[in-house]
Amino acid sequence: MFNTLRSRLLAISRPVTLTLAGALLSLNVAAILYGVFARYIAGGAPIWTDEISRFLIIATVMLAAGAVWSEGGHMRVGLLEKLLPTPFARLLNVYQWLLTLLIAAGGAWVSYSYALSVSMFTTSGLGISRTVPLLSLPVGFLLLAWHALLYGPTPLKTVEDFL
Repeated sequence: MFNTLRSRLLAISRPVTLTLAGALLSLNVAAILYGVFARYIAGGAPIWTDEISRFLIIATVMLAAGAVWSEGGHMRVGLLEKLLPTPFARLLNVYQWLLTLLIAAGGAWVSYSYALSVSMFTTSGLGISRTVPLLSLPVGFLLLAWHALLYGPTPLKTVEDFL
């Protein structure tokens, strides 16, 4: 029962986060196109277009990282898992899973602390608190931890699995 709940949550969470990341990517493209239009056709681009495109691409990557990890889409070397005997390969999978959870949770904590520490500063183009765009980092790290937790210590998919 726990495995089916876990796989259901993962099946729901993956497309939702990828859809949100796709929406942010679309907004990013629109901001860049507006900046190009304003710069080369209208004669001058507002300063905020460059800044918002940087913030949006970082948020896009952070939102998509967990879903891509659980699909095995990140670049990694899986040769060692295939060469090791099954018990050692299983132990390596548990180690990789725990390490991913630890790094993701640590990244969420550190980035959240940093985002709150810069709340008194504002961005140069948008004039908003720097905390607002920086909050995409802890959210992304938490989503990575969430997806890793739901995926469990099973072997990640490789390119050969899709052939």
